[in-house]
Amino acid sequence: QAVRLWVDDASALAWLAPGGAAGVQVMRWDDAAMALPDATTPGDCVVEAFGCDPPPAFVARMAQPPVPPVWINLEYLSAEVFVERAHGLRSPQSGGPGAGLSKWFFYPGFSDRTGGLLQTDQPGAATRADTPHWLARQGWAARSGERSVLVFGYDNPALPALLQALATRPTLLRLMPGPPCQPVLAARWPDTLRLLPLPYVPQPDFDRLLAASDLNLVRGEDSFVRAQVVSDAPFLWQIYPQHDGAHAAKLDAFVAQALAGADAALAGAVSAAFRACNGLAAWPEALGSLLDGPLWPRWQAWQRGWRAGLAAREDLADRLIAFAAERASTPTSTRQG
Repeated sequence: QAVRLWVDDASALAWLAPGGAAGVQVMRWDDAAMALPDATTPGDCVVEAFGCDPPPAFVARMAQPPVPPVWINLEYLSAEVFVERAHGLRSPQSGGPGAGLSKWFFYPGFSDRTGGLLQTDQPGAATRADTPHWLARQGWAARSGERSVLVFGYDNPALPALLQALATRPTLLRLMPGPPCQPVLAARWPDTLRLLPLPYVPQPDFDRLLAASDLNLVRGEDSFVRAQVVSDAPFLWQIYPQHDGAHAAKLDAFVAQALAGADAALAGAVSAAFRACNGLAAWPEALGSLLDGPLWPRWQAWQRGWRAGLAAREDLADRLIAFAAERASTPTSTRQG
């Protein structure tokens, strides 16, 4: 596919994807420039991601004949029950510059009744085999007997208690850039914790770090997904906090879906740890058992099974292409959500 990526700040791509990608053109998102009559015309499919509405003048060009583009609203990832119900629904535009067009809702998710997850570009067998040597060359390898933990998060008052719990045995903390990095580096920790601040890295290298860790502490949406699809390691997710507390329901919905069928002791401990990691509860008494005791191998096995289940589902990009192609070939009046 030929892709134009409109973005208001592309600076992160310099380290996230320094080599670019074949077929992808990065465009500066500027409402004034996109409103000019000679601005780039809309493509066959227009995807608005995370609630970024295209400028009205751009939408007006989308509504011009002869054939309007397929207009898709790529929503935020959630495991809440409404996602399966809302995925694929059509939203007819009755007014404004896009009057007469249809916008389609496309929801990422964890079941076959959603848009799925991005699972492309996973490390191949050769990359996985080379990762220990790659870590050693970078000076990022764990020492013999050391547990390795990747830390990538938002500011988190609950993090120090977790790190103290991890200090019960030798542990390497690979600290990715972000709010927790400096406070962790400035604090005093037991000698069993070895702190390793890392630079920003390209996405493939971040995937390698996730796959090489024994435990991943991740945040937001993308690193949360990558921790599940490229690594067999257990993880704790720091969800993006919302001022109205809506993130608590999103967190609980994911944990309930990911741990469905797990035994009560494991499900209870992992669920409590997820909530504690997000400041929604105190760290559970079973935290030690979860990190070092009998619950740890059961958590590892559960994560391997969860990852295998996700890998058996179609990739989000493939589903998105098929979704757009189907609606492009079907008259709007007969399209169904």
